[in-house]
Amino acid sequence: MARGPWTTEVRYVTGVQNGEAAKAAARRPAHKRSASATRTALRAAAAFRFGKYGYEGTSVRDIAGDVGVDAALVYRYFGSKEALFNDVSGTGKMFEPLLDEPVESIPDWFCALLMGQPREGDFPHPVLSVLRSSGRDEAVARLRADFTEVFSHRLAARLDGPDADLRAELLAAWMLGTSLMRTEIRPPALVSAPDATLERYLRAGIEVLLGPAPEDDGRTAGDEERAAGDD
Repeated sequence: MARGPWTTEVRYVTGVQNGEAAKAAARRPAHKRSASATRTALRAAAAFRFGKYGYEGTSVRDIAGDVGVDAALVYRYFGSKEALFNDVSGTGKMFEPLLDEPVESIPDWFCALLMGQPREGDFPHPVLSVLRSSGRDEAVARLRADFTEVFSHRLAARLDGPDADLRAELLAAWMLGTSLMRTEIRPPALVSAPDATLERYLRAGIEVLLGPAPEDDGRTAGDEERAAGDD
């Protein structure tokens, strides 16, 4: 399967491509690693553990043990457990490349993102490190700021028509929700659908959000329900 921008984010966070590569990096004897490689291995172990167990369920000793180094080295490289968490829990940057895409190419970019994301056995979804960690207000605030900057401001400014900021945020919500459903919740239809079928529906929805909003005919959801009842 072709690797898309999602894999770029996994490399950005961890320095490795997937869970198996992280395990291989961790198994490499510590004395055979450079300082840079050790930092990469520690980020890989941290990203995996924070994503799988959350902040509270992960200890510095666990991370260091996965890499075969002393916990003191984690503090030496990153300063604190919280600083390491903040280092590996960013997700907003994964969407920044779309800002360089022509608007008409954004459906292609998003489809590549979703078709190329890791599946079962790879790293947990990068946003899970934040969602599974209570009390990480700073990380949540940073995540909100990243998405607001990329979607609410910069992407919205490129869209024609009304409600551009809302449409841009709906696009972010739909893409993030779809990726979480495919990688973590894994409902049968969404997981088993052929890529071509899934892409067809994704592309249609993305194009609606990127284009002008449908005209408001003045009818509400209640009007629709009453009309259906009259039939």
